[in-house]
Amino acid sequence: MAKDTITNSLNEFEKVEQAAAFLGQRIATPEVAVVLGSGLGQFSEAIVDRIVIPYADIPHWPSDPLIGHGRILTAGTVAGRPVVVLEGRAHRYQGYTRSQIAFAPRVLARIGVPTLVLTNAAGGINTAFTPSSIMIIDDHINLLGDNPLIGPHDERFGPRFPDMTQVYASRLRAVVDQVGTDTSLRLVHGVYVAVHGPSFETPAEIKFLRTIGADAVGMSTVPEAIVARQMGLEVLGLACITNMAAGVLPEPLHQDDVLQAAEQIAEPFGKLLVSLIRHL
Repeated sequence: MAKDTITNSLNEFEKVEQAAAFLGQRIATPEVAVVLGSGLGQFSEAIVDRIVIPYADIPHWPSDPLIGHGRILTAGTVAGRPVVVLEGRAHRYQGYTRSQIAFAPRVLARIGVPTLVLTNAAGGINTAFTPSSIMIIDDHINLLGDNPLIGPHDERFGPRFPDMTQVYASRLRAVVDQVGTDTSLRLVHGVYVAVHGPSFETPAEIKFLRTIGADAVGMSTVPEAIVARQMGLEVLGLACITNMAAGVLPEPLHQDDVLQAAEQIAEPFGKLLVSLIRHL
């Protein structure tokens, strides 16, 4: 490997370490980290003794704004357990590099987080689903045309070829099934497919995605899950079905409708997260 390639790889690790050191001086070691999807920021209000840190204040953290996403890290306690919550994530369609997309889960791992809960707003492909359902992600399909681990490898981030046999921990999925009976939400299980975006999918693409086994579609979550598994974190994925995907229903898709639908289920979804954290 060329010297400049090694240097670039080492610099990525140093950036992660600087961000981890910054957070380590300001927050308690979290037992759970939650990444909130579009329109789901209301959960942060459940955090007690909140410490709010804008992304822009954290060394090297990607911080460009995106509609429907806050750009803050909030630490505190939920159900008596130390947590950290990220409002806003880096998407490939925004032009972020692989290392920028990998940055947040790497930092979370380096500050000692053992469990990562990834949430998103997704389109329903499975016709048995309905808007406002919560899909517990059993597995994923990566159709981003990219992988956050491509490029120079630094063994301090984990193995070069991490196993993806069970990305989403069966233990965590079972806990959600257990606590979900106490909420008004409809819980379903399925396979999440990640596409690049930012355009919504065509009806023909949705037919293809259904054929290959996808139940819901979105533009996030998968890169973070891959990086988190490489780093040894236990991962749970929850997809809020905010709309049915293109062609399932005759109505066209609009981002404003997606955000509005997410906001409508944000309160019961937040209660589900609180109950989940209490029972982990």
